[in-house]
Amino acid sequence: MMLAGLDHVVVAVNAIDPAIEAYRTVLGRAPCWRAAGEGGVAVAMFALANLSVELMAPVDDGPVAERLRKVLAVEGEGLVSLAFATGDLTAAHRRFARVGLSPEPIVQGDSFDAFTGRTRSWRRTRIAAAAASGLRLFVLERDHALPPSPVDHGVAPEAAVASVDHVVITTSDPERAAALFGARLGLNLRLDQSFPDLGERLQFFRIGDAILEVSTSLSQAEERPDRLFGLAFGVPDAEAARARLLARGLDVSPVRDGRKAGTKVFTVRKGVAGAPLLMLQSQGARNEA
Repeated sequence: MMLAGLDHVVVAVNAIDPAIEAYRTVLGRAPCWRAAGEGGVAVAMFALANLSVELMAPVDDGPVAERLRKVLAVEGEGLVSLAFATGDLTAAHRRFARVGLSPEPIVQGDSFDAFTGRTRSWRRTRIAAAAASGLRLFVLERDHALPPSPVDHGVAPEAAVASVDHVVITTSDPERAAALFGARLGLNLRLDQSFPDLGERLQFFRIGDAILEVSTSLSQAEERPDRLFGLAFGVPDAEAARARLLARGLDVSPVRDGRKAGTKVFTVRKGVAGAPLLMLQSQGARNEA
């Protein structure tokens, strides 16, 4: 398969410092990278066991900042893009062109970490928005992995977030989503099932150590672009994670049994840069502290 996994998800925020503190509280981890991104934006990264969460805010004039301001004005804070990882971007680019994804030319990217002075580089392409049903999807080949985000001082490892379990995408056309993620991008479709009690049809595509959960409303017939909706974080101990967040004053739901046997879940109801968040403990939950 051309895609090795998800490299990172991007969360657009209005101001970088409050967003860093909010995600630091939710994750129980410190950011591992902070930089002035290209085009007038500021970036902070939280590297988890399987992929990273990137916060991005406009801070200056520049083409990327202007595009981000327009997105924030229309959509508000929240998930704005996914970046897939590949070990051979040139070959992936050729394949994407053959299957009609109209990838943009490959460009070079670089970042300088304000914490340590380290640098990292990558090569990247973007899949055409029209071919991606309106989603912002990138594919990159990086020179090395980010250093892991350390558990914050005073946080028990079992109460900190370990990984991203899945990313939730909404669509009005599940067949279109299956064609994009399954046939064109080559992700493994693990489940496609309707749940009348939930009013949803759910498709689960595995990509590396994460899942893309594609949700379709069974009652909504209106055609609309696909949308990045929310994140589900993996935690070693749901009760410990919930107690930690309650102690920090967050609005969280009680822990309940998940849809999948052996899982426990709770939600962070509000206050975290627009993206709905679920915390999930599974029988195989790993502690990557």
